[in-house]
Amino acid sequence: MATIAMDPSLSLQIGRGSNQHGAVPVKEEIQGLIKVYKDGHVERPQIVPYVTPALPPELGVTTKDFVIDNFTNVWARFYVPKSNWKLPLVVYFHGGGFCAGSAAWSCYHEFLGKLAAKAGCLIVSINYRLAPENPLPAAYEDGVKCLMWLKQEALKGSSEWWSKQCNLCSVFLAGDSAGANIAHNVTTRLNSKNLYPLTLKGTILIQPFFGGEARTNSEKNMVQSPRSALSLPASDTYWRLALPCGTNRDHPWCNPLGKGSAKMEEMKLLPTLVCISEMDILRDRNLEFCAALGKAGKKVERVLYKGVGHAFQVLSKSRLSQSRTNEMIARVKAFVNR
Repeated sequence: MATIAMDPSLSLQIGRGSNQHGAVPVKEEIQGLIKVYKDGHVERPQIVPYVTPALPPELGVTTKDFVIDNFTNVWARFYVPKSNWKLPLVVYFHGGGFCAGSAAWSCYHEFLGKLAAKAGCLIVSINYRLAPENPLPAAYEDGVKCLMWLKQEALKGSSEWWSKQCNLCSVFLAGDSAGANIAHNVTTRLNSKNLYPLTLKGTILIQPFFGGEARTNSEKNMVQSPRSALSLPASDTYWRLALPCGTNRDHPWCNPLGKGSAKMEEMKLLPTLVCISEMDILRDRNLEFCAALGKAGKKVERVLYKGVGHAFQVLSKSRLSQSRTNEMIARVKAFVNR
């Protein structure tokens, strides 16, 4: 199954009210991904194929989908590699600006199947609720609920097909882009929770989607091609759709370093691996986040992947991107197996 390259005809152009669906004007739009009308109706074109859990047998990874919450329709896709020993558990949140994406998107399915096989970890990919129908903190709440569900399943012993392969004392929260933001915010919400028999060991943040009212240099000056997975106008649109009404990009969920955010020194954070793309508009904000973690005395590792942009590991077919993806997988393997 091939990874997805962005079609040039689906360039992510932003509009705020020109197109109409019948007599209803468009309120927000990221062309090819999401269109929100003033009456609240939301359209999401199928820019990426949705796929079943099947993977090529030679990959050696068993996959299954499970419903986590019938009421909210939150579900998860499990990736369990063949192994003679217990494996670390990675709970993964997909990207998409909180407004798009799915655990069933073919690009994520292929990437996580490959990650599970090559990094030697069991992966649970969460299909959380999307904004604007379910603005933040819905995705964070879904993440916490999924961890509590995994805890109960492990205690009951009713899911032996995956739990017997899993080292419950080695659990990591991970995600890319908005999914990395979710992983970080879910981590902070789990501090007061009893997760036994699960033990959280770290977070893996791939191109974490943070923002702020003040622009960084990479946000202002990074030249993006029409095929870029994330432009500054698209970023602003995602935040308008995802954040609570009446807030701005200095809200703590968007800007963890803003004046209204909790001090890093006072937060109980796990050892963190941050994967940053050199050609990403989020580059400088990600670097600032890592510097703040280090200054606060938190354990943080950062890796800068040169020559690639946002979400290269799931959206690009180029030889360079594939090489960088293999480097990223090797780094994740070292982090979760240490």
